[in-house]
Amino acid sequence: MLRTKEVRRVTRLLDEIVAEYKEETPKAKRDWRTYEQRLMLRIRTAIRELEPLIEEAVGSLKTAKAEKRGKKPELTLKQKTILLLLKLLFDRSNREMSAQIMAFSLLSGIDVGYKTVERLYSDEEVLMVLHNMHALLLKKKGVERADCSGDGTGYSLTVRKHYATEAEKRKDRVKSAKRSSRDSKKKEKMQFVYSFKLMDLDTRMYIGYGTSFKSERDAFLKAVKMARAAGIGSVRLDRYFSGRSCVDLFKEEFGDVTVYLIPKRNATVRGSWEWKRMLKRFAEDTKGYLREYFRRNQSESGFSEDKRRFGWKVAQKREDRIDTADFCTALWHNLFWLK
Repeated sequence: MLRTKEVRRVTRLLDEIVAEYKEETPKAKRDWRTYEQRLMLRIRTAIRELEPLIEEAVGSLKTAKAEKRGKKPELTLKQKTILLLLKLLFDRSNREMSAQIMAFSLLSGIDVGYKTVERLYSDEEVLMVLHNMHALLLKKKGVERADCSGDGTGYSLTVRKHYATEAEKRKDRVKSAKRSSRDSKKKEKMQFVYSFKLMDLDTRMYIGYGTSFKSERDAFLKAVKMARAAGIGSVRLDRYFSGRSCVDLFKEEFGDVTVYLIPKRNATVRGSWEWKRMLKRFAEDTKGYLREYFRRNQSESGFSEDKRRFGWKVAQKREDRIDTADFCTALWHNLFWLK
């Protein structure tokens, strides 16, 4: 029978065990020529599949407007969705994107102002198309009962502060966004937005995402809720989520789930059977446990990939539009991993 003192003994020695594990498990070297070839293939596939995917997502919608009077929309639903996604890919502001559309209007016949581009972020029909696209992408890759990892990050809402720099300065305090006064709360809200994504390890596709101004945990709970559709078979999370409540949450939401967390030094065996079974795996075969746990590094590399491609700053200010911008990033990520 597992005892608390056995778990705590392993947690005290964990740094030494991890160092030994890393020496025994050297990193695989990357073949840059093959990497570049695969990258170009993914980019071509994403661009080629974008329009058919949007057409399928739009085609599965049936909407009816209660009020038929008013001005006819300047853009079709398909055009709205394409415009929103291309804006992120080109990394342009609303005004810059509307100016480019004006130039391309010689070919496309489309000429809209920057306000039209901005409103796309809160267009309910566009949001429904984006959700359909997310479901279709996971279906095409056969993602079901995913072996996944999860991680969170932050996106800056101002060019004056970089999230990674602030996180290094303030450590985990930046994740909970603690504030001392109402004024500091308002100031903090305008600096960062927290983003959490759950990734299927086999396909590197995101199965759930969430954003929040409050904390990384709030974004995490939203991502878990979104991941219900795909389902989760196993999950790996960082030390910020290493409590019993997290294990219980996945049991409640997904049933039989294998959870890999690193227990805190004061962890006890008290709790649910799922918590006890996790601690037993951790204490009895620590290196085998770490082999599975460190697969969550793919989540970190996923965020790195996204920020190199789309930037570390979100230009939107309204919370709903920031959420849409992050959703578009997740969709492009999945599109790039479709092949």
